[in-house]
Amino acid sequence: MNDTTLPKTKLTKAPGTRRKKGYRIPWTLHLMVLPAVVLVFVFAYLPMSGIIIAFQDYKAALGFTGSPWVGLKHFNYMFENDYFVKIIGNTLLFACSKVVLNLIIPFIFALLLNEIRNMGYKRAIQTLVYLPHFLSWVILSGILIDLLSQTGIVNQFLMNVFGLEKPIFFLGDGTWFRITIVVSDVWKEFGFNTIIFLAALAGINPSLYEAAEVDGAGRFKQTMYVTIPSLVPILIVVATLALGNVLNANFDQVFNLYSPMIYQQGDIIDTFVYREGLLSGQFSFATAVSLFKSVISLILIAISYRLAYKLAGYRIF
Repeated sequence: MNDTTLPKTKLTKAPGTRRKKGYRIPWTLHLMVLPAVVLVFVFAYLPMSGIIIAFQDYKAALGFTGSPWVGLKHFNYMFENDYFVKIIGNTLLFACSKVVLNLIIPFIFALLLNEIRNMGYKRAIQTLVYLPHFLSWVILSGILIDLLSQTGIVNQFLMNVFGLEKPIFFLGDGTWFRITIVVSDVWKEFGFNTIIFLAALAGINPSLYEAAEVDGAGRFKQTMYVTIPSLVPILIVVATLALGNVLNANFDQVFNLYSPMIYQQGDIIDTFVYREGLLSGQFSFATAVSLFKSVISLILIAISYRLAYKLAGYRIF
């Protein structure tokens, strides 16, 4: 039997790549990413140099270099300020309530939606509940202000149908304002958050349901012993990653709905920074508050990713 040899072929480089120690660097792809990297650097990293004014008595006329250094003065004042403690409590109340309800309600809604067999009806419901997510809080706030005013349709309905003696001041009473903030945020976001759980439901092995059905399990038992256990890992991931947002109570929503009469019950860190920094001109103090929030958020994000890896094997890097 004669030996046959294959013709030698010359390896060619792919267009837009160059070799380096045995592998190719796709420099064209790097070039495509370059504009985004530049934008992030200019608008996210360069402004970080401004945090030095948290340690200065900053005056715009003197600039960064001419303003006197005061060390931790603004941080000391921040922790000695009783009102700052109150706004931290408001922020945690809003954020934690939203995190918990935006986990429980989408989870339950996804389970219910998964049981619908009519695909047209199912898609119609999905579209209706997703729609509010794509509306800005500027638009939704205007709608809510009209609906929840003392002469609005909600109060008229409560008085005419349930015999309420006087209208509820939803946006002027501290307790009702807190309830309104949490409920309106959940209403806006739960449909979009459901997508995560629906995607996880689509990935469940159908053979598990077939085996459960052979064993005599009905739809309820299949949900309890197949569907829910299969969703627990993604639920843990979402819950742990949400830990990094416990100091983010949604500035857009609160800013567009609150008023001076409910500052004590409705003010959060971001709205406080806005008023102190941009309206009152206390740039150094506002920067100190914002820096404190950013450091705590960074720590919480690091903890949340670590927990997600430990509990559910989820990791990005």
